[in-house]
Amino acid sequence: MKPIMNKKGLYALVCALMGLTFGMLTSCSDDLDVQQSYPFTVETMPVPTRIVKGETVEIRCELKREGRFSDARYTIRYFQPDGEGKLRMDDGMVLLPNDRYPLDREVFRLYYTSECEDQQSIDIYFEDNSEPAQLFQLTFDFNNKTEDEDTVVTSGGKELPVVIVSQ
Repeated sequence: MKPIMNKKGLYALVCALMGLTFGMLTSCSDDLDVQQSYPFTVETMPVPTRIVKGETVEIRCELKREGRFSDARYTIRYFQPDGEGKLRMDDGMVLLPNDRYPLDREVFRLYYTSECEDQQSIDIYFEDNSEPAQLFQLTFDFNNKTEDEDTVVTSGGKELPVVIVSQ
């Protein structure tokens, strides 16, 4: 009776090992899992918040990627909810609102030129080509200033505008 029990136990063990081996072999794949999407941000230098009509503000930008994927592509577009102005790249290309443009370098400059005397706001969107696409947004708010507001004196923690009158 014992030899029969040992044969059954051995048979069960062999079947279990064969099933486990078969499961492991069929779960293997020759495909490599390559990460194709890495988080990214866009960092900027400080930007003036008060501008006059016709004045241009430089926005220095750097695309910061957490990883590298050779086929990663980035685009830029902008929307202006308040005010009027133009945004252009450092190569002179003027961007049209809501049109997408390829971003072919990681360090670049944008130039915003005010075309009104009201408060202005621009939203700049950066997007990659991953699935699903990642989106990074920058918002800049500019307040109008007049030529007389160039000099400011602080008193008691409050700003007091100084108007220089020539005789």
